[in-house]
Amino acid sequence: MKKVLYLLIILTVNVSFAQDYSNLVKTYLQQNRSQHSLQPQDITDVSIVSQSFSKSLQADNIYVEQRYQGIKVYNSTSPFVIKDGAVYSAKISFTENISAKVNSTTPSISAVSAIGKAATALGLQSPTNLNLIETTSDHSYIFSNGSISLENIPVELVYQKMEDTGALKLAWDLSISLLDASHYYSVRIDAMTGALLETMDWVVSCNFGDEAHSHASTKSILEATKSDAFMPIATLANATYRVFPLPQLGPHDGSDQLINDPSDAAASPFGWHDIDGVAGEEFTYTRGNNVIAQEDKNGNNGSGARAEGGPTLTFDFPFNLPQDPNGFTDGSITNLFYMNNMMHDVMYHYGFDEASGNFQVKNYTGAPGQGDYVFADAQDGSGMNNANFGTPPDGSAPRMQMYLWTAPGTVLGTFLTVNNGPLSGQYYAMDSNFAPPLTTTPITADLVVVEDDNSGPSTDANDGCDNITNGSDITGKIAVIRRGECNFTVKVLNAQNEGAIAVIIVNDTPTDPISMGGNGAQITIPAVMIYKSDGEAIIASLLNGDTINATLVDDGSGTDNFRRDGDLDNGIVAHEYGHGVSNRLTGGRLSAGCLQNQEQMGEGWSDYLGFILTMKPGDTRFDARGTGTYALGQGIAGAGLRTNPYSSDFAVNDFTYNDIKTQSVPHGVGSVWATMLWDLTWDLIDEHGFDADLYNGTGGNNISMQLVLDGMKLQPCSPGFIDGRDAILEADLIANGGANRCIIWRAFAKRGLGLSAVQGSSNSRSDGTEAFDVPVDCILGTADNGNTENNFVVYPNPSNGEITIKSRVDVGETTVSIFDMNGRKVFTQQIELHATANVNASQLNTGIYLMQIESADRSQTTKLIIN
Repeated sequence: MKKVLYLLIILTVNVSFAQDYSNLVKTYLQQNRSQHSLQPQDITDVSIVSQSFSKSLQADNIYVEQRYQGIKVYNSTSPFVIKDGAVYSAKISFTENISAKVNSTTPSISAVSAIGKAATALGLQSPTNLNLIETTSDHSYIFSNGSISLENIPVELVYQKMEDTGALKLAWDLSISLLDASHYYSVRIDAMTGALLETMDWVVSCNFGDEAHSHASTKSILEATKSDAFMPIATLANATYRVFPLPQLGPHDGSDQLINDPSDAAASPFGWHDIDGVAGEEFTYTRGNNVIAQEDKNGNNGSGARAEGGPTLTFDFPFNLPQDPNGFTDGSITNLFYMNNMMHDVMYHYGFDEASGNFQVKNYTGAPGQGDYVFADAQDGSGMNNANFGTPPDGSAPRMQMYLWTAPGTVLGTFLTVNNGPLSGQYYAMDSNFAPPLTTTPITADLVVVEDDNSGPSTDANDGCDNITNGSDITGKIAVIRRGECNFTVKVLNAQNEGAIAVIIVNDTPTDPISMGGNGAQITIPAVMIYKSDGEAIIASLLNGDTINATLVDDGSGTDNFRRDGDLDNGIVAHEYGHGVSNRLTGGRLSAGCLQNQEQMGEGWSDYLGFILTMKPGDTRFDARGTGTYALGQGIAGAGLRTNPYSSDFAVNDFTYNDIKTQSVPHGVGSVWATMLWDLTWDLIDEHGFDADLYNGTGGNNISMQLVLDGMKLQPCSPGFIDGRDAILEADLIANGGANRCIIWRAFAKRGLGLSAVQGSSNSRSDGTEAFDVPVDCILGTADNGNTENNFVVYPNPSNGEITIKSRVDVGETTVSIFDMNGRKVFTQQIELHATANVNASQLNTGIYLMQIESADRSQTTKLIIN
């Protein structure tokens, strides 16, 4: 009933998708022409190519392109914000003195010839049976696929701006989707000479090593083939799906669950199996308005098998992992169908809606650009260790291809079981390479934390590196020891010599436990490593005097000799879908080529979306998160497919803006951007809290996701990092009156994208300059956030170690102590603090610390970042 009521609201609201802002835009350009170094001739022929209303911004996003004598300048799309009847902002990407830079207005080669030239340049066979299907304008045509493309081939006359000279060359713009869907090329062919001027690829391939349908296709996806025909189903079934539901990352993050209809009433008012906007499902298999999910094991991009739910829409297919992926194909398709629909529904609430170019067969609001749900291919047989997403302009359907991944072999196993108390349960662990391995015979005993005398260089009394002082407590028990300072073999041998029957090493970083190495010739007891968070909870309980009984045993879970299925890695699916989001929102729904430059952040946005949608209560900013961890056979804190896992801890991820100069394009560059967004998210959570409600939540995570998507709409075509930063700041200003301005500035500044940072050309990753400063009014400690209740203000923060402390009152003698994130005191100094005082902590390593400021009657703890 809720969904039907929502539909009635949609149908009764009079929405205009064509409010004409042309005069307003032209007036703005005339009045501000000199500001953008434009000549009158440069703005006489401009056109609004798309527009949408943003609920979060309460403003219209308008996308304007420059033309010359009716021929558009490729990628000149410029975003305007219109609010309260006026131009609020505009980011102009027009060419100045345009008439002096064009070479011709009349092509020397035909559109048909341009297709042949493109095929040759791309190494394809010559097109055959190439027929003109439609003439869409004086300079725009649609041809048949010519047996070289999965889709019909659109061709349009444009001007291509040459990066080296600034000249505008007349060119034919066309796109060819390769028959195996591995590439969807968008190329410009010189209309005078036939030379290839530029090649872009709308398919973003995410192996990290370094069928879409045209709106004028001869067959619309709104129509069904005979074998695919549907009949309206009278019943309104309550669909159920067995999946790894969000916020789970995948099978390594929890068990599969059978969940009831999770479709959202606002985003999918007829559920996930509708296609006509009338109550009642059209399909009982994995197809609907937002996506069609099917297997493509033979890699031919045809009509593969779909998971069938029957008249009750019950998609309950067991996974029984680990096993060969062929044994759970229906489950794989179901999870892929679920994740694509979840991405659609969640993104809808943050502004990736019908008017903004989302992926739907039918736009229920009547917005233009329908007919483009996602073709999602599960267990695609055309490759391995990969995933990709191809995003053509709105109205043409994207394709997601998910692949199988190499069998990981050794994986984290549930080798440890705590048998009693509040910590009871199974824990992931990794067996060592130097000690006797665990066997199927359980080792059950009480746990004891090792205590040593710290007589050596170690300062941790629980790391087992020095003389053990509680040996009598360890005899016959399982010893618990922190990682760090000395070799693993030293720790284990010391515990063994005191009578321990096994050892549990607690990791000292938030990343996955590792397979410990070393020379264990004298070691006769098994040793495993567990996660830091798990181990520290156990240590705290033991030091509190609790008795913990545990069992270590090889339960067989540490080996997986079957290929991993990327369809079950929710992070990868979200990542791929994220490419569609960023490509459609940057430059507007009809600009598919705005994220092709070197410094563009597409991979970063996709990683970010995969992480923010899988956040859980209890997560912390210092946790490690990796992309593709399930597919790679890693744990949830594995490094994944990037150089560094994501974490606010500089000891885990020390990326700053300068690192894009040495990171790979585009994945490495994107990972630096995602690192910044991840820090921003946690800073917003610190201020506003965390809200697990992805649709209507008001937490810092929700605010972050809204600002990031709004920023995509506001930034220019071909953005760089500073463009992206400024767009997020602008989004906060428009939507929230700048309430989070200083939080945003500090988040970016601590990663080198501060006020004085210089981007250079967004077409180069090598010419930027990082800086760590913030606007003067934001020079507060990162934990202060302008709170007048704080007694002390610490600045600059981030700092090189030269720190100023400002006190609101005269407090006199004060102790300043600095602690690392493991709680160890690494600095202390006595100061006299009357108004301000300086502290020199420049000897500290780069990282995040806690600074404790204590006077006789006042104290404060502030986060300190040393860079």
